[in-house]
Amino acid sequence: MMANPPADILVELEDAVATCPLDRCTRILSGILQLLTSSRERPQELLADVTDGVLLRLTERVEASALIDLSMILAELKVAPPKTVRRLASHHDPEVACPVLLRSQSLSAADLKSIAAATGERQQCAIAARAPIDPKVIETLIERGARSVCITLIGNTEARFSDAAYVALVERCLTDDELTKALALRPNTPDAVTRKLLSASAGPKSGMEKSTVSLQAATAAPIAPKLPCSAAYARARPEIVALNRIGKLNDSTVNRFAIRGETANLVTALSVLSGTPIEIIEHVMTDDDCEGLVMACRASRLNWQTTFAILSNRSGKRVSFAERERAQHIFETLLLSTSQWTVRWGDIAANAKESSRGNRGVSMGSSR
Repeated sequence: MMANPPADILVELEDAVATCPLDRCTRILSGILQLLTSSRERPQELLADVTDGVLLRLTERVEASALIDLSMILAELKVAPPKTVRRLASHHDPEVACPVLLRSQSLSAADLKSIAAATGERQQCAIAARAPIDPKVIETLIERGARSVCITLIGNTEARFSDAAYVALVERCLTDDELTKALALRPNTPDAVTRKLLSASAGPKSGMEKSTVSLQAATAAPIAPKLPCSAAYARARPEIVALNRIGKLNDSTVNRFAIRGETANLVTALSVLSGTPIEIIEHVMTDDDCEGLVMACRASRLNWQTTFAILSNRSGKRVSFAERERAQHIFETLLLSTSQWTVRWGDIAANAKESSRGNRGVSMGSSR
């Protein structure tokens, strides 16, 4: 009597599964999973291929709770039945799909890209949290995903964005402050992208054509502030006072001063808005500690985005992630009245005046 070929045996087993009672299907599924997870000596690729067809049949017969367990177990296997994993990943129930979407190594970039383009928000967030994640998949998620998907991507430190991904993110940031904040605070966001975000926020939104300009156009280093002479402040003051009188000395205007490196205008604007002498603003602009400058911006009633633009463009080096977080914490917890009192009459003002007197003393001593 001739034995049936292995392929025929598998077909018979699949057919048997298709008609057996549901409780027996659950037992068979449990047995196959035990085989896959406990077989250390057998070739994993062979086991995965052999069990794939049977598992596919079982996914049509068992309850949702069993599918969730199956997804969680297969997600942890280095080699898993590929067709079964793809079916689970494409399942309409996020509880079933998300475990394999988040962790399974058996899904290709093409699989993930296709699922990202056709699935729901929870599944997209699971893909966005994968480590690593293919750049093309990232681009699809940015194009098709909701804000939460982009936030998840930005928070995924293993995600490596292409130029096209950054362009698409910057475009979405034009109308989304939360997304702008997340991308600006991301530790490895390139300086060019940070300046692009700040530049876009400083003026009117111009649509897709503005965002598709090459990011390399924004790669010039921030301008280090060389403090202007008193004559430069004298020239700047009439215009700044006039802008303030008509209500146009606002976040947009000050943001533009910072990004363009117009230090005389920026320092004069902060002085006028906060009611603080020029020498105090000069002091906080050049101080290594950002706290005084954040206070001056808060006292000037500027928003965080403008404050961050000033911090980012006051020196030739980029503000670190830790410095950004500390500065934002200071900004968000400071009372307006406290900021105004401190920069006008408190320790910052006293230190600035002491520093100014010391510098004049050195100059006088040198002149003798």
